[in-house]
Amino acid sequence: MPDPHSPQQAGLFDPQADSSPTPPTTEAGSVDGVPATLPLPEFLAETHKAESIPPPEGPDANAGTPGAEPGDSSPPAPPPKTRVPLWSRLLGALLDPWLKLDIGNGQPPKDDLARPVCYVLEDYGLSNALILQRACRESGLPEPLLPIAGDPLGRKRAYVALSRRHANALGLLPGAEHKTHSGSLARLLQAHRDQPALDVQLVPVSIFVGQAPKRSSGWFSVLFSENWALVGRFRRMLALLLNGRDTLVQFAAPVSLHGIVAEGLDPERTVRKLSRVLRTHFRRVREVVIGPDLSTRRMLADQVLSAPLVKEAIDDQAKREGGKREGAWKKANAYFWEIAADYSNTVVRSASFFLTSVWNRIYRGVLVHHLDQFKQEAPGHEVIYVPSHRSHMDYLLLSYLLYSHGIVAPHIFAGINLNLPVLGTLLRKGGAFFARRSFKGNALYSAVFREYMAQLVAGGYSIEYFIEGGRSRTGRLLQPKGGSLAMTVRAYLRQPSRPVLFQPVYIGYEKLMEGRSYLDELTGKPKEKESIWRVLLGIPKVLRSNYGQVVVNFGERIQLKDVLAEHAAEWDGQPIPDDAKPNWFASTIDALAQRIQENVNRAADVNPINLLALALLSTPKHAMGEADLHNQINLAKTLLAEVPYSDWVTVTPHTPAQIIAHGEEIGLIQRVRHPLGDVLAVDDDNAVLLSYFRNNVLHLFTASAWIAVCFQNNRRMGRRQLQQIGRMLYPFLQAELFLPWDEDEFAERIDRTIEVFVREGLLQQVSEDEGGILQRYAGQTDEVFRLRAIGHSLQQAFERYYIAIAVLVKNGPGTLGAGELESLCQLAAQRLSLLYANTAPEFFDKSLFRSFIQKLRELKLVWPNPETSKLMFDDRLKAWAKDARVVLGRELRHTIEKISPDTGRTTGERPALADAGDAAE
Repeated sequence: MPDPHSPQQAGLFDPQADSSPTPPTTEAGSVDGVPATLPLPEFLAETHKAESIPPPEGPDANAGTPGAEPGDSSPPAPPPKTRVPLWSRLLGALLDPWLKLDIGNGQPPKDDLARPVCYVLEDYGLSNALILQRACRESGLPEPLLPIAGDPLGRKRAYVALSRRHANALGLLPGAEHKTHSGSLARLLQAHRDQPALDVQLVPVSIFVGQAPKRSSGWFSVLFSENWALVGRFRRMLALLLNGRDTLVQFAAPVSLHGIVAEGLDPERTVRKLSRVLRTHFRRVREVVIGPDLSTRRMLADQVLSAPLVKEAIDDQAKREGGKREGAWKKANAYFWEIAADYSNTVVRSASFFLTSVWNRIYRGVLVHHLDQFKQEAPGHEVIYVPSHRSHMDYLLLSYLLYSHGIVAPHIFAGINLNLPVLGTLLRKGGAFFARRSFKGNALYSAVFREYMAQLVAGGYSIEYFIEGGRSRTGRLLQPKGGSLAMTVRAYLRQPSRPVLFQPVYIGYEKLMEGRSYLDELTGKPKEKESIWRVLLGIPKVLRSNYGQVVVNFGERIQLKDVLAEHAAEWDGQPIPDDAKPNWFASTIDALAQRIQENVNRAADVNPINLLALALLSTPKHAMGEADLHNQINLAKTLLAEVPYSDWVTVTPHTPAQIIAHGEEIGLIQRVRHPLGDVLAVDDDNAVLLSYFRNNVLHLFTASAWIAVCFQNNRRMGRRQLQQIGRMLYPFLQAELFLPWDEDEFAERIDRTIEVFVREGLLQQVSEDEGGILQRYAGQTDEVFRLRAIGHSLQQAFERYYIAIAVLVKNGPGTLGAGELESLCQLAAQRLSLLYANTAPEFFDKSLFRSFIQKLRELKLVWPNPETSKLMFDDRLKAWAKDARVVLGRELRHTIEKISPDTGRTTGERPALADAGDAAE
């Protein structure tokens, strides 16, 4: 059963999973220099403060009956009791069996509809009128086929349409197919001028036949799903027959016409302004529900190739090659078509139909968290999805669930290696645009790609990219690459009109399709090149497998304007040309990348496999008695509940027994029967794979693991010492694990975690000295075992740090460059793994050593010699290394010092950091 205290879990295949968000306010726009507001439907509404159209003031405010005196404040008389026309009842009865409506969350509050109501449709059509009538009836709203009191429209109805189909809707006769604005709307505005007491509420209604969230339909129905084309009557009839039971109706909040007329504009200007605002509203809703109008792809190519940045690159290319400009232009044109997406709503809808059956077959479910908050904030923004990247399934899952929840699938920044025959075309139709692995040495390609990205950003197309660059093979977030972020920020700075919103997304798996290939790569085998045959041959195996459950968590969003305000205070908000290089740009990109990774980690999900991996990998043989495993899982869940990492983290609600059963079911752990109690174990290959899932959530246990590591080699320690050394080491942990706190906040988490350990009986407070002296139990008690298991996950990080210090000190200042140090550290870590104990695959990952060395430089513990670029250091580094005695045992330290290579000798050296203090241990 779900945990009532955990965030709501929206099941992807459960239509009842989403909850309705609370009504937010909307953002004001302007037309002709005059503010004009049109609230979005609630499910699309923004969280920004709105500038609303002023309500009528004075004695007319409550007047609503046509013909009433201006000073009459009595309530409006109700309209006479009438029935809707007979023709509408008959046609409605014929249409009803073919319709099933999904009334969006944006239904206007009935309290706002006490005054007369007039609905507004984007396009007139008999089917639209009948759908609107049924939607209002089901929602308990005033019926549109009954006249407004006094019938100010003169049409015996209560709705208008911005455009109207004529007999020429099939295109058989010459002439325009629809008007630019509604004559009925003009009459309604004039009625408000003639009758000052009149105050009709205008309610925009969007109708989509063939696009309702969380539903799928037949293959043929896809051809007649909702799009941007104005279709004729015959096509509309087919769409209703095939997709009528998949119809989405969205109501917007009402707008007072009295307030619009009170602005005092001349009649023609008022109706033009209101029509433009309504059209903009309908277009925004349509963009969110079915995506931008992508019928202008060739126009986008013209815009990219005619941009000053690209034209200049074409000229430079022609000069370098000594040829004609036409040849360079053709090359740029070919680059565009190599890069550009070819989004097709038909293909996306077809893929959603197919993928529903695939997900149901291979996954036990896909849970989605925090999506409602994103829906409220996203409209009006250029949305950039920045998910974690652990599998090729990432972009398929994210696009699918967005589409299934009524949000247009994003354009996806994909590597050119995925542009395979057939598959590449399908991905391109699904919104993928392709990039080469490197732009280096090809200025023309770089210019075309940057301009393409800029056009996507300026056009409001949502984009998805992975700032880690590639899939993580270790389960940790990789250090971000800022290229895609830099292109996005430059595009915004060039045209800072539409605000940019970054949406971090955490995707958590219980079992990876690529697990075996990752295992091969981690053991030294080269990565296999993607091919269409490899994909096709792997499909049967995938469809026969059980990959457990997937969780997709939407993290805390990041507004680009807030990042710029903090890190680019010099920017005045004016456009910046492409060739400008502000001195704050690079640091802003770095800060943005760091914050994205932090927010991805803050939205982590702790699944059953994560908890099993944390416990079982902490023992030498990767095995644990069933009772001990129960206790260890309970301890981990207690720490997550009582010292929460963030409000965005979600934790499995399952009991330890259910978690163990699930691990056995998907084949990651084995049960060994024994008369004295069953043992749960992991074989060697699965142990490497499980380290991946342990690393997914390693950051959530940083404070508890730090305390536990300190007590592995010390029976007593003071709170202040724990916090002091924790503050000193925290910058390195923060850089490696993308932790969101500063040193003081980390020290506070240490203190809160100590309280949990004392309450759980893992530590005892034996004195009040130094803020409290803490003591662990002696010997090999259950409490010591549990404490050691918690600390194991962080132990190897400190071993890596000590390897880097030992190698540096052993070789002396001014001897090694940063690259040489990385290589020597990797060799030492590999040798330690062979001689001392099994280690996780990432133990000798060169990128982790690189990150540690970079942090040493930032803290000024090492610095490059200005003449030789070799790393310099002083006695502070040696003093810092001595604190390692608190964390690492004497034998391990001496082993590290002995195997640490130097540029002169590689064996037989005495330990470089040995000191008299070791004898006292």
